[in-house]
Amino acid sequence: MFKNLFIALLVCTSLMAQAKVAPNISSDPALEARMMVIAEELRCLVCQNETIAASHADLAVDLKNQIRIKLTEGQSQKQILNFMVERYGDFVLYRPPLKTTTVLLWLGPFTLLAIAAVMLVLNVRRRRRSAQSEALSEADSAKAQAMLAEPAQL
Repeated sequence: MFKNLFIALLVCTSLMAQAKVAPNISSDPALEARMMVIAEELRCLVCQNETIAASHADLAVDLKNQIRIKLTEGQSQKQILNFMVERYGDFVLYRPPLKTTTVLLWLGPFTLLAIAAVMLVLNVRRRRRSAQSEALSEADSAKAQAMLAEPAQL
């Protein structure tokens, strides 16, 4: 019993030793707050449904470090966002501007939802028509009535 517990403890300890170290955080809390505001505006290119502020992907950590460097160089939030857009395109913005190149990002989900709704309506109508057209003929109806009238045999 104690031997198994000791082995489990060793395994857990070795796994904890392999854990990643937290990324370096600036000693200046004001700089860190400004970095987080900008990071909330940028999409993680790995996760794609998170901001880089919330992501722990290696690329997100690198982008946060890049923002810190640019802030220490004296660049403004707008300059940093423009740099990221130039480098990665409008998709890097968590809320990209509505323009011809990003219209698919904005209208794509609604278009897919509308197509799915139309297909659902058409499918329901087709099934209703096929159910109505498969009505029993007079002969089949009489045969069914005769079978129901007969006593059940076991």
